[in-house]
Amino acid sequence: MSSSSLSLEEVRRIAALARLRLAPEEEERFAGQLSAILAHVEQLKELDVSGVEPMTHALAAGEVPALREDAVLPGLSPEEALAAAPAREGTAFKVPRIIE
Repeated sequence: MSSSSLSLEEVRRIAALARLRLAPEEEERFAGQLSAILAHVEQLKELDVSGVEPMTHALAAGEVPALREDAVLPGLSPEEALAAAPAREGTAFKVPRIIE
């Protein structure tokens, strides 16, 4: 892919890989939007990050998120859990077989 702007053919290929069907006006819009994202990434590549320590996780910098206390709560009964199921078998959801 070019670093300046994406062609409609490149947008169509990306859409096919993502299994998306785009209308012609969406292809045009996405070409502009994706090109803007790629231009921003190119801009980020210019930053000097040689003194920045790599992180293994977004919270690795030492910040501890506020977590709720663990609490045991009653679960749903099988009847409640399956109340809206389109198909069921005993106390389980019944789904179409996909492996032959």
